[in-house]
Amino acid sequence: MTDELFYFNGINAATGEPLLPPLSHRQIAKVARGETFEDSHLRELRQRWEKASKQSMGLVEGKDPKNLAEAGWGVIFAYEYKDSTGYTAEQLKAALSELLTHRQQQATQKDGRYYKEYLGPNAYRPGESKQEFLNRHRIGPGPANPEKMPYYLLIVGDPESIPYSFQYQLDVQRAVGRIYFETLEEYRQYAHHVVVAETESLAIPKTISFFGPCHSNDKASQLSSAHLLTPLSNQLQQEQQTQEARQQWTIQTILGENATKARLCELISGRETPALLFTASHGAGFAKDDQLQLRHQGALICQDWSGRGPVDPNFYFSADDVTDDMSLLGRIAFNFACYGAGTPKMDDFVQQSGLAIPEIAPYAFVAELPRRLLSRGALAVIGHVDRAWGYSFVWGEKDNHEQLEVFQSTLKRLMTGHPVGSAVEFFNERYAELSSDFNDTKESHTFNDDFAISRLWAANRDARNYSIIGDPAVRLPVTHHPTGDSKLEPEMIRLNLSDRAESNDPPQQTPAELTQRVKTLETEVKSLREQVHRLQQQLDSHELAVKAILGSSNSGNIRDISEN
Repeated sequence: MTDELFYFNGINAATGEPLLPPLSHRQIAKVARGETFEDSHLRELRQRWEKASKQSMGLVEGKDPKNLAEAGWGVIFAYEYKDSTGYTAEQLKAALSELLTHRQQQATQKDGRYYKEYLGPNAYRPGESKQEFLNRHRIGPGPANPEKMPYYLLIVGDPESIPYSFQYQLDVQRAVGRIYFETLEEYRQYAHHVVVAETESLAIPKTISFFGPCHSNDKASQLSSAHLLTPLSNQLQQEQQTQEARQQWTIQTILGENATKARLCELISGRETPALLFTASHGAGFAKDDQLQLRHQGALICQDWSGRGPVDPNFYFSADDVTDDMSLLGRIAFNFACYGAGTPKMDDFVQQSGLAIPEIAPYAFVAELPRRLLSRGALAVIGHVDRAWGYSFVWGEKDNHEQLEVFQSTLKRLMTGHPVGSAVEFFNERYAELSSDFNDTKESHTFNDDFAISRLWAANRDARNYSIIGDPAVRLPVTHHPTGDSKLEPEMIRLNLSDRAESNDPPQQTPAELTQRVKTLETEVKSLREQVHRLQQQLDSHELAVKAILGSSNSGNIRDISEN
């Protein structure tokens, strides 16, 4: 057994100290020995793992997860919303109407049962567990049968109204995502962006960027840089070299000294914005009474921070840095960082170990950064609720054996057109496997082995907490010709002012009619601006494609931009 300490991701931004100090395996094992699973949930986890070892889960055999007409799609509202916005489920449904209509058309092409709205008496009810919800809808455990309940499920609402625990458990056999915004307009914007990305021939270059700082005297960031980002990028690049030119992806690696906030801003706001952004860093953490917690918790700490002392906002990338002029239409991000997707109200870890008070936030919430990215056109953000653990990518007696298969498989699915919910199934399978192994270990003589039990518990928690912020059915709208004969059709700019007067004399209108007309024109102007911006993106894509062609003609391989 190793006596080495275990280092956690996540920095207390106010002090610069780790959110949790390094702990021994014995300390973690004390926490793990208090862990229990609901019998029904454990049975389902075991069932999933046993079947996953023989066939793909959790969609039933014979159905294509890339086709909503075979997989189905549904939306879950809360019967009672507890957040401060005061919106009802009917208001949220109305705001999402463009997306719901689009998904209904896709899912019901073969069978009307493949689209479901869980609303009113069918909505999620306060305090309901996943099993209680399924029982009420006459669904038993096992793989997702879209004739009974769709495979893709979008939760609409905050995690106080529909808890994270419900999402974790439902995600075992289905592809689950969540959206939450503070205004109806943001819901409408997100719905519109998804529909535009899927219906208006949006095609962005096949580019993926890996971004990660590496701070001195900081074991966690050194671990993720050396054993996650670097080998993951290298392996994908090696595999890309065997692909046909038109199928290749441009891979960019930005690590260490180059992984500054300014560089990340360029990636997100400039002409280099990748289709897929993968970051690994500390997430900024704050005490529950800190005024910055709700706004900046989970922000991405960049290389600008020295590794010592308080973390100034200039050192991390937060929702405040996502400006209104940024367009992320069609993009997906994977942020490996503590609290990158959200924060629970209660800290399960410290609650069981007694290290500190169990309440870490005034209430459970979705992180502001992914919400802001979605409001600017991003389709989805994969992130972590609660802390991120190094056991995601290292294993073995000395915690130094890389285990990247889950990350590799997820990225490959995203790169080959799978919806994001299908792509992250590998994390669900890992959660199921580790849960089964953990429970078996508790029942065996190895339960006294601190190293074995602490490793399984930490890895299990880490795999469980990966979550999708966004519609789980979205996918990257990448062009099939990223480095070759790109054939993007220029988008037609449409301006519909059908209600304009035919004569020179202004029509007589009431104040109410004038007000409505102004709103209509404002909406049309906004739509026009978005179309112009997308046209500029397509022009930029052509320019990148030409550069890639010139580069590939010299080397015959994909362009590897390494800034480390």
